Amino acid sequence: MADVTMTVNGEEVSGTVEGRTLLVDYLRGPLRLTGTHVGCDTSQCGACVVHVNGAAVKACTMFAVEAEGCEVTTIEGMANADGSLNTIQQAFQDHHGLQCGFCTPGMVMSVAKLLEDNPKPSEHEIREYLEGNICRCTGYHNIVKAVLAASGQQMPAIAAE
Repeated sequence: MADVTMTVNGEEVSGTVEGRTLLVDYLRGPLRLTGTHVGCDTSQCGACVVHVNGAAVKACTMFAVEAEGCEVTTIEGMANADGSLNTIQQAFQDHHGLQCGFCTPGMVMSVAKLLEDNPKPSEHEIREYLEGNICRCTGYHNIVKAVLAASGQQMPAIAAE
């Protein structure tokens, strides 16, 4: 067993975990932050993406003890201070970038990091960046539209042939 202390969504939290406890399980279990989803347990789907010290991390690939002293942000920490949806979340809603919603928290967390690093990504850059996030419902088109909207851009018009 190990004691861990970290800041999650701006609040310092402490607990005792087994050394093998994954960060995703610590967040969902004792902290009850269930917005971070467990999709595959093998780092393939991206449903568990959170930010650790500003980096987008798949929480199923990191032990909770590795987050000792770190700043962790989950989807629950992404809303505006008044509780309203942030720009990315609102764009996903406005542009129908979700269907079942299972992948959405991981997508939003990944997109937040993408837009931090590249505020005006192209459609190709968005698709490439989201390669590690699997959505089985949308076909990604509306997700790309949502990301472009969140970055203040629009989907390019398709030229008539």
